Order: sequence, then structure tokens, then C-alpha cells
Amino acid sequence: MALCSVLRGEFADFSEAPDQPSAFGCGLNQTDLGFGATLGDSFNLAVKTVGDEEGPERKIEFLHGTTTLAFKFQHGVIVAVDSRATAGSYIASQTVKKVIEINPYLLGTMAGGAADCSFWERLLARQCRIYELRNKERISVAAASKLLANMVYQYKGMGLSMGTMICGWDKRGPGLYYVDSEGNRVCGDMFAVGSGSMYAYGVLDSGLRHDLTVEEACDLGRRAIYQATFRDAYSGGQVNLYRVHSEGWENVSQEDVLQLHHQYQSQKA
Repeated sequence: MALCSVLRGEFADFSEAPDQPSAFGCGLNQTDLGFGATLGDSFNLAVKTVGDEEGPERKIEFLHGTTTLAFKFQHGVIVAVDSRATAGSYIASQTVKKVIEINPYLLGTMAGGAADCSFWERLLARQCRIYELRNKERISVAAASKLLANMVYQYKGMGLSMGTMICGWDKRGPGLYYVDSEGNRVCGDMFAVGSGSMYAYGVLDSGLRHDLTVEEACDLGRRAIYQATFRDAYSGGQVNLYRVHSEGWENVSQEDVLQLHHQYQSQKA
């Protein structure tokens, strides 16, 4: 998960009317500033991206790394995530909470830009609460995911970075939807998002069955995240595991991947 995704900035252009008062209230002529620039020059502190030398707006690209997954089974939905946050190759944090608790029956995962995911999912939580107050009933998983997709679609192409899973329980039973920053919304029984998702899918594809017990499902989600952190440098920290059922969600466990590594290695011996 990247801590920063987009930087846009451009200072005022003083060259258009050098003899007029500026936005700062100074009516100055072009004057040497002492470092090779004048007030008539346009200042732009936005950083250029490799291969992008033109245009007033330039983006800073960070590598996004994380592993999040969710799947449905006969007793509800299992949600498992890692806790590492990166800024390029730099590990910024090992204790990021990548599950947003929208309400007692809804969870959202975070993958992409940390600020984007956190802001939009917390905004979704407020919208869901407003829906409950107006309609005197809980919002469905489908409606919540549609709200999020509609909100972010308005900002399509503006640099948002978000890939989230909305998981919950409503009148229809367990629900699982994938929503991204392009406004895409997909319903499914299993999703894995992030740079380590290919490794997580390998574990899920080989072990997922609808008739899993709660213990088997929890172990499958835990093991899938562990295997992803073992092979993906941008995933790591802790494995946070949630289960969503008819009574709401519960935080099943939070275990360090190093402890899981020793546990699984001892099982092989």
C-alpha cells in the first residue's frame, strides 16, 4: 500500500501582468530573486515523471504493494489482510490497519493509496449511516458497494488509487463485491487484491470449498496471506483475519508473519 500517490501543484504565474498587484498584494516589477529567476518566471514545484517532460501537471508514481483477500463459504465471509505500508522500496509501517469497519455488518479492505482508501471508505461509512437513519433499516451490501462505485466514478482519471472489497451480511445473506478507483464494481465469491494476490490465489484455488468449517476457512485465509508475504516483498507485518456472519463481523486473530512462518515450518518437519 502506498502512502502517497499523486502530487499536483503549480504556483501563480507572475509573467502575465508583471506591473499589476499580485495575489499577495505586491505591485512589483520583475526583479532578480538572487538565484537566477525573476518574478516574471512561472514557478512549478510539481515533480516530473520519467518520460513526461511536458504539461503543467505531473504525477509522482509510487509502487503499490499489499495483499488483501476475501471469500465466501457456507458460514459467511472470511476477510484477511497484511499490515505493511510501503513508499516505493521503503517500508513505512508494519502495523497499518487495512480493514475499515464501516458498520457492525460491513467491512471494507484497503489496497492502493492509503489516503484514498481511508477517505472514501470512511465517507462510505457516513453515507451508510445516513441511509439507516432515513430508511430505518441497514443498507445492503450491494447498495453500499454501489454507493462507493458511484462516488469514485466521478473522479475517474484524476489519479485516485484504490482497490477495495466490500464484505458484509444482509437480508440476502453474505455479500462480497470488488470496487476500484475507476468505478468498476464486480460481485463474486472470492477476490484477492494487491501485489501479492497471485500468490494468495494459488493457495485459495487449491483449498477453497463452500462446505469449509469455520476453523478450516480461517486457516485457509491466514495461510494465503502468509504465503503472499513470504514471496512478495511489498507485503508483510501481521495477518489480520476477520469473519462476517449473521450476527455481524468479528476480529478472529492478528498474528505476526514471523510466528506463522515458524509454525508452518515446524508442521513440515
